[in-house]
Amino acid sequence: MIASGLLKEFNEKKYDRILNLLYGCEKVDAQRERYIGIIESFLSLYGDLEVNLFSVPGRSEISGNHTDHNNGKVLAAAVDIDIIAVSAKCSEKIIRIKSEGYREDVVEISELDPSKVRKGTSSAIIAGICEAFDKKGYNFGGFAACTTSDVLTGSGLSSSAAFEVMCGNILSHFYNDNKIPVIELAKAGKYSENIYFGKPCGLMDQAACAYGGFLYIDFKDSDMPIVEKLNFDLSGCGYSLCIVNTGGNHADLTEDYASVPKEMKTCANLFGKNVLREVDEEDFISRIGYLRGLAGDRAIMRAMHFFCENSRVENQREVLKKGNLTDFFRYVVESGNSSFKFLQNVYTNKNITEQGLSLALAVSERLGVVCRVHGGGYAGTIQAYIPTEKIDEYRKSLEDIFGKDSCMFLKVRPYGAIKFDKDNIY
Repeated sequence: MIASGLLKEFNEKKYDRILNLLYGCEKVDAQRERYIGIIESFLSLYGDLEVNLFSVPGRSEISGNHTDHNNGKVLAAAVDIDIIAVSAKCSEKIIRIKSEGYREDVVEISELDPSKVRKGTSSAIIAGICEAFDKKGYNFGGFAACTTSDVLTGSGLSSSAAFEVMCGNILSHFYNDNKIPVIELAKAGKYSENIYFGKPCGLMDQAACAYGGFLYIDFKDSDMPIVEKLNFDLSGCGYSLCIVNTGGNHADLTEDYASVPKEMKTCANLFGKNVLREVDEEDFISRIGYLRGLAGDRAIMRAMHFFCENSRVENQREVLKKGNLTDFFRYVVESGNSSFKFLQNVYTNKNITEQGLSLALAVSERLGVVCRVHGGGYAGTIQAYIPTEKIDEYRKSLEDIFGKDSCMFLKVRPYGAIKFDKDNIY
């Protein structure tokens, strides 16, 4: 459908049924206006072309903090905030993406070379996705897109992974008949972020964004991880998932993030292994006295966190299957304590006077709320589980400290990376 026709159908509320499925009935009006705005932007910038609609959710890490990059286990959930795109297939070998609030990215994709891109940019991500497709023998080509995202940069909800998966999702539909396996979309995103963007990461963020739902993922075989969707309804148990944005930003913390997988892998290397998942836990524990002088104490504690966190994820998977929320929350608290004490990613040593995450956790615990650091850490967000009757009290307490709208109450979204029209989700 041409963009003007799509705009007409949104104005006539013909997409309201699909919007209700994606966002819930209370958000339909706001989402309709959001889509109308991005379609109008596309018309203004690229003209009245044949277009398609795409959506990729953000994700919340439930458990398995900093384990995926060492082939660990995680629990993660797609959430009901997303990046959306209006996109048109183009014949030229150029990808143009105009993201709301940013300059247009224009990427020539006929020659791909990571040494020729500017690290840390959206253009680098776009080029990296194309090279990942090329290496796998998938087709790729030009397109133009306008995007807008509710997955804020630095929010710990995986804005970069959602963007990466969005690029792959568009290419899959336009050039591969939507036949690229979901895990390959995730792996293309990881490749792009590691090689082109220049940031080390695991595969959890991209996988959760691409698959959707509440997931258990085992990355023992990183090329073909085990992905299991769990049937868990938090709201049905009388709780809401809240992500509190403490106002810190991830922008200057790449060195901090990189130190975690680096130190874990240093420990693994001392056993002749590439990642900690290949190391026997008891063997590691028995040699701590010897390892201290080689890896350093922090690296050892981070490795200990990895082993315990893997066990916790497995335990949480089992108790969720039994509907045992009490034990699930106990493990959430254990995970958060381990991240704070042993992984040490709740604040950066570069600026010890700013500890927004620590403060948010302290206030949340004082209010009797189950909570933990969320995502990469160091700045950004915490995760809290709020009883329905405490939502107003919690929101006021935290927003008095961190500002209006710092509390995001989210729902698990069953849909991952999709294309959709007024009748169907693909």
